[in-house]
Order: sequence, then structure tokens, then C-alpha cells
Amino acid sequence: MAAILLAWPLVHLAALLLVPAQAKPLSFAFLILAPLAAALACGLRARRRRNADGWIALALAMLLWASGMTVNMCADLLLADAGPITGLSILFYVLYGVPLTFLVASPARDPWPARLVDGLLAAALGWIFWVHTFTFATITDASAEGVLNLRLMFDIQNLFVLLFALVRHRASTDPQRRALFGTLALFAGAYLLVAGYINHFQMEADFGQLPDVLIGLPFLLLAWLALRPAPSSLERRRASSPRFSLLVHAGSPLMLPLTLLAVSGPLISRAPGLAVGGFIAALLGYGLRNILVQMRSFDERDRLTRLSRIDALTGLANRRQFDETLLAEWNRARRSGTPIALALIDIDHFKQLNDGLGHPVGDARLRSVAEALAATATRGGDLVARYGGEEFAAILPGIDANIAADLAERMRRDIAGLGLASPAPGGIVTVSIGLAALVPDAASEPAELLAMADSALYGAKRSGRNAVMQWQVEAPAIPAPGPRPLRGAA
Repeated sequence: MAAILLAWPLVHLAALLLVPAQAKPLSFAFLILAPLAAALACGLRARRRRNADGWIALALAMLLWASGMTVNMCADLLLADAGPITGLSILFYVLYGVPLTFLVASPARDPWPARLVDGLLAAALGWIFWVHTFTFATITDASAEGVLNLRLMFDIQNLFVLLFALVRHRASTDPQRRALFGTLALFAGAYLLVAGYINHFQMEADFGQLPDVLIGLPFLLLAWLALRPAPSSLERRRASSPRFSLLVHAGSPLMLPLTLLAVSGPLISRAPGLAVGGFIAALLGYGLRNILVQMRSFDERDRLTRLSRIDALTGLANRRQFDETLLAEWNRARRSGTPIALALIDIDHFKQLNDGLGHPVGDARLRSVAEALAATATRGGDLVARYGGEEFAAILPGIDANIAADLAERMRRDIAGLGLASPAPGGIVTVSIGLAALVPDAASEPAELLAMADSALYGAKRSGRNAVMQWQVEAPAIPAPGPRPLRGAA
């Protein structure tokens, strides 16, 4: 592939020198095929599915540039009066910068609705930029000053892409993303130099002459960069600090609205309606984009908050959520003078189950027990949590000891009724439950309730397991002589 790309400009040069009579159509063919080859190379790179959107944007830009050259060819070779469609070719050359601008200004990690807004802003920028070029010069009648301004506008567009590609490359922490922006920076730099030379020093030269060979070089460079197996030095360069990366990620969306405002401003005197439309698009677009990104941030924050409070295996509340809820319910019960109950539930012989059937089966049994417990404690204030390992806990606010005992017995009975196979004695999964209930006073702490329930659980296991034991005290909290067995088969 490298040999073909290196030979390309030599073949182009040979065609111009050896077949001068057909130099113009042959040169057009080379100038159209070069960006098409670059588009194909970028499309092949996109098939690797790493940063595919960026490589597709590059391919689209190449196709737009090739379309502009195709219009140039048709106007030059087929039409006697090229004026009416020459503006179309300039439109394609302007639109060529739209996907590149979108690529450098729209962070890939942002939600797709926000990136859609970026795409619309980039399209609006391309349209206004095109209109802007014709405030300096028309196709059929251009002053020297207008032509100079037209060239400068294209220089600004090319320089914009190069500078921000370098910034995005420098800020990228992902090597694949850095490879994408490194490729874009190398291409944009080469294109800026070649386009600047052609536009400023060879503008009067017709197609079919030696400068045409230079025009294809940036596209051949892009094709090689997209297809090469080894990374370039730009891609291997160490990424910048995370703070700089975050700054660029946060500031990149400002590129489009600010550039749109800058391009719309000079149009106020010549096309006030279009200028006002550009201002409105920039302000509303950026505002809408911020709303969409903030909504995504809020959703992500809520999701992370939920995950930080949920046990990943069972889907129940985790220990952190349990501790916070127990403290909140304890304080509420203390203020209102209402009882609060706590049940600690432990799967019997769980180590034997894990060793005999394996950890995947053990995990499945944990999930089944968790579902049964959650299906039993269904009141609005109840909370079932995974307390640790094979142990669960249920906070039962606002119920007295007798009702809590009935609920705990129902938990024990429902789990035994599942008939989950286990190598433990009895052949099925069972649980032991320790229960404590009290009305907290001003001097008591949740740790007292936990200690009582834990002591009751120890008593249930010592009595033969598959049982519920309760430690009940009345307010003010006075320790009872010890755990009292309730019901359950050994």
C-alpha cells in the first residue's frame, strides 16, 4: 500500500509531462481519485469499531471534497459558461470542513442528542461560512480585495481544523482517540500548507499543470496514515494531565457556537437576517446542548448513587444503605416513641453448600433467598439488605415484637418452602433468624439493637438452625436475660 501511495504522485506527474494533450482530464481524474482513496482508507479504519464515528467523519469530508472537484471538472470540461455552477463547487469545499469541525468540536463521550446539536451547529456554520465568502467576492465578478478575502477565509477554516486537532490530540487520554486526532492533525497541516500555496501563489494556474500534483499529496498522506499498522510519533506521545483533558473536554463544545458568532458578526451590514439567525442558532444550540449534557449527568449521577447503595449480586440494599436507613429509622422511632424491629438472617451451612456445589450455585442460592426475603417484607418502610456474605438483615419500623416475629417466621418458612437443593443436613436451603424489637429511648443507639439481634441469631444457630429466635425488650431499653426461641424446625 505504501508503495502505491508513493508512486501515485509520480504517475500523476508523468501523465502531465508525457500526455500534455490530455493533461487536464487526467489531472482531474487524479485529483478526484486521491480524496476517494483517502475516504476508502478512513472507511476501512472505521470497520475496526474504535472511534468509528471519527473516521467516518473524515471519510465524509473526503467525499465532499471529491464532489467539489467533480463539479469543477464538469464545469471546466463540459460547460462553456461555468459561472452558474462554480458556486456549487465552492459550497462543497466549504462543506468539506463541516464534518472536520464537528469532529474536533464534539466530544465523543457526550450523549448522542448533544452531538446531534453539534452536527446541526456545524452545518449552520458551513452554510453561513459559504454565504460569508460571497460577501467578499462573486463567481463572475470578483475584486482583488474580494479574492484575497476569499482565500483568507479558506485559510482560517484550515487553520481552525489544524489547531483544534492538535489541542484534541494533546488532551486525548485514550491511545486510539489520540491516533485519530494525530492523523487529523498531520493531514490538516499538510492540507493547510498545500492549499495556502495553491490559493495564494498558483491561483491563476489552470488545472492540468504541475501544481496539481501537490494538491493530491495531503489526501495520499491521510490514506497512508489511516491504513498504516504502526502508530506515528504523534500518537505515541504521552498524553497531558487529566486536568487539561477535562478542561478541553468541557471547553470543546464552545468552539462551534463561538465560531458561528464570529462568522455571523461581519454579515450584520450585508445580510442582517442571516446574521441574526446565526446568533440565535449559536445561543440556542449551545443552551440546548448544555441542557442535554446536564440531563445525562443527572441521570448518571442518580445511577451511580443507586449502584453505591445496591448489592450487585442480589439487587438488595448494601451495607452502606442498611447503615444509613437503620440510623434514620432509629431516630424517627426515638422521636415518635414507636417501636422498631431488626431481623438478622443467616443461610444455614452456606460454606458447605459453596464447597459442595460451587460458587456459581452458591451465588444463585443467595439471589433466590434475597428474592424471597424482599417478597415478604413489602411494607413501605421495610428494608431488606445484604448484610455481608451469606447474611441478610431486615429493618422493620413501626411494628411491635409479635408482628415482627410473625413476619420473621414467614421469611423462614417461605425460604424453606423453596426447596432449594443443598448438601447441608436436610437437603434444602434453610435460614436462621435472630430478631430484636424495642422502642428506643434518648440514650440508646442502633448498635444496641444490632447486638441484640446478633445474639438472638447466635442462639437460633446454636439451637439447631432453621429457626427464629427473639430478643425482646420494652422501652426504656433493659437487657433481657437472653435470647428466647420462637418457632422453627431444627
